[in-house]
Amino acid sequence: MTGTTSWVDPSSPIRVGISSCLLGRKVRFDGGHKQDAFLVHTFGRWVEWVPVCPELEVGMGVPRESVRLVEQAGQIRMIAPRSGADWTERMDELSRRRAEGLAEAQLDGFVLKKDSPSCGMERVKVYRDAGMPTKNGVGLFAAALLARLPSLPVEEEGRLNDPRLRDNFVERVFAHHRLRRLFSGHWRLRDLVSFHTAHKLQLMAHSPAAYQSLGRLVAAAKGRPREEVRETYAREFMAGLKVIATPRRNANVLLHILGYFKKLLNADDRAELLGLIEDYRAGLVPLVVPVTLIRHWVRVHGVAYLAGQTYLQPHPKELMLRNHV
Repeated sequence: MTGTTSWVDPSSPIRVGISSCLLGRKVRFDGGHKQDAFLVHTFGRWVEWVPVCPELEVGMGVPRESVRLVEQAGQIRMIAPRSGADWTERMDELSRRRAEGLAEAQLDGFVLKKDSPSCGMERVKVYRDAGMPTKNGVGLFAAALLARLPSLPVEEEGRLNDPRLRDNFVERVFAHHRLRRLFSGHWRLRDLVSFHTAHKLQLMAHSPAAYQSLGRLVAAAKGRPREEVRETYAREFMAGLKVIATPRRNANVLLHILGYFKKLLNADDRAELLGLIEDYRAGLVPLVVPVTLIRHWVRVHGVAYLAGQTYLQPHPKELMLRNHV
C-alpha cells in the first residue's frame, strides 16, 4: 500500500451511503442543507457517494413540516407536531425497503445526519406527553439500516469531528472495501490467509482479542463450510476494527514492529525510533511521526512482511488522519 493507486480500482469503487443534506443538497425541512466540508472535499475524493434522504423519499416534500420522535403507549412514533400527522408506518416501510436495496448496493460505509428523527444514529430526542425530551432515540431509517447491515461501517457526521472516531471510521471503510473485494468472487483459503496476514498488525492495534480469535479461525478453516468461514471472518473482522485503537495499543504494535529491525538498525537508529514511539505514547507527537520513520526503514531494508502490513497505511496518506491521532 505505497501509493494512491493502491486505493483506487475503477472496477470496484468505494461506495459510501450518506444523508443527502451532508452533500449540500437542499433537502432539509426548511429547504436548507448541512454540507460537510471534510466529507465533500476531502473524503469525497476517494469514494462514490450514494445519497439518501428518507424524509424526502417518503413524500414529505421540501420545505416541509418538521417531524420528531414521540413515545406513545410504549412505542416510538414519528409525528409532525403542528399537524399531528403520523409518518411512522410509511417511514418504517420505506426504511426497510431502502435498507434492503442498500444491502445489494455493495456499500463500504454510511454517514448519517446526527439528531435527525429519520437518520440519527444515537441520542435522538424522544418527546413524551409530559416532561423534558430524553436523548435516547434512534432515527427510524438509521435503525433499519443498522439492523440490516450490522457489519457496515456507519457513523454520524457530528462524531466525525473527533479525530480518533474519524480515523477509525475511514479506516473501517477501506478495510471493508478490501474485505468485500476478497469475498466478492471465487476465493481460496490461501487468499484468506494472505488477507489475514496483511491485516494482523492492524487487528492487533484495535483488538488483541479479535486478532487471536481470527487467527484461530483461519488456522482451522480447512474443512469447514466456506460460507460459514466467510460470514464468521467478516463479522469478527469488522467488529474488531470497530474498537478504537488507543495510543497504548498502537505503541505496543510499534514496539512489536521495532523487533523486526533488531539486526537491521544500528544502536543510534533503534534509539531514535524507540524515542519516537515513547513520544507518541506520551502524547508528544502524532502517530504519523513514528510510522513515517518505520515506513522509511521498511523501504531501505526491504522488510517484506512489514511492507505488506495495512497497519502502516490503512487509508490514503492524503487524508492526513494520522496527523491528528
